[in-house]
Amino acid sequence: MATRPKDYYKVLGVAENASAEEIKKAYRKLAKTYHPDANRDNLEAGERFKGIAEAYGVLSDDDSRRKYDQVRRFGGLGGLRQGSGASRGRPAEHGFRFEDIGGIGDIFSSIFDFGKRERDRPRGPTRGHDVEYLVEISLRTAALGGKATISVPITEECATCDGSGAKPGTKLETCGECGGKGTVDFGQGTFSVQRPCPNCVGRGRLPREQCVTCSGRGDVSSHRRIAITVPAGVESGSRLRLSGQGERGPKGGAPGDLIVRFRVKSDRFFAREGLHLVVEVPLNLAQAMLGSKIKVRTIDNKKVVLKVPPGTQNGTMFRIRGQGIEKGEKRGDQLVRVKVVVPDELSEEGRVAAEKLASAEGLKH
Repeated sequence: MATRPKDYYKVLGVAENASAEEIKKAYRKLAKTYHPDANRDNLEAGERFKGIAEAYGVLSDDDSRRKYDQVRRFGGLGGLRQGSGASRGRPAEHGFRFEDIGGIGDIFSSIFDFGKRERDRPRGPTRGHDVEYLVEISLRTAALGGKATISVPITEECATCDGSGAKPGTKLETCGECGGKGTVDFGQGTFSVQRPCPNCVGRGRLPREQCVTCSGRGDVSSHRRIAITVPAGVESGSRLRLSGQGERGPKGGAPGDLIVRFRVKSDRFFAREGLHLVVEVPLNLAQAMLGSKIKVRTIDNKKVVLKVPPGTQNGTMFRIRGQGIEKGEKRGDQLVRVKVVVPDELSEEGRVAAEKLASAEGLKH
């Protein structure tokens, strides 16, 4: 039985004769709803987003959409018919199977991704790729800002051979497999696609002698140490763009950017609520009943004296103004929640005193 390719028009919710603008509008609406950044805990939404992106990739490119429509036109969603019989209008004996050429996902990936990029790829200097890197920081650094040094893994064009993979001073030879095109035609009957040449990996040429730095790959992997300044008030998911700190541009092009994404680690003492910091401080029975003055640590390691009035109940919240997180022109407060701690055991004297207190206050026990 033939493998059924996905109906990309249904995925985007558009008609088969939809215009390019209608397809773009439908994609943007769905992408906004199902984007992983807006659905961090919803794996199903992430998978839906992949399908939406795949559908848009096919239908937004005129060439790939034409080939996709050809699949539907010749074989509907049941696949193409095989061989020359179908091309002459005669039904073939067996249905065309997408598994034979790697699956529908691979086919359309080759159509709208590699093929288009190879045709449009500039031959001169081009800008390097941006690099995204996740940095874990403490809550204190997130609240106050500070300095951090990170080691970023970078894969970029080999500087020794300028990305050719050839030993300096040696020549590149035309690939005998693809004749220098970088792609090979692959398909069956009236339907064929271009895929990267497996011999030269899409380059069209092969080094006569390999570069010793990159072993003929054309790129190298390394780690780059970069000092960054963490802005005060960042939170998990915040991003910082560092211009020119990404991958080196091919053929002498401008480097890409480094995009630092922050993840704030939890703190054993402070909890964050927006721009406020919340802490829990223990009080003994005497402090709660008679009142007291206690010292509370702030995020910048200062000690603030907090006055606890007599008769303070468990869970009471006190506010220390201006000791929260500062972001822009705003700064939050530090909220202190008290927890009244009852002793596990009483001495004989303590028990007698507690019984006298209970009797004096009319407390049942």
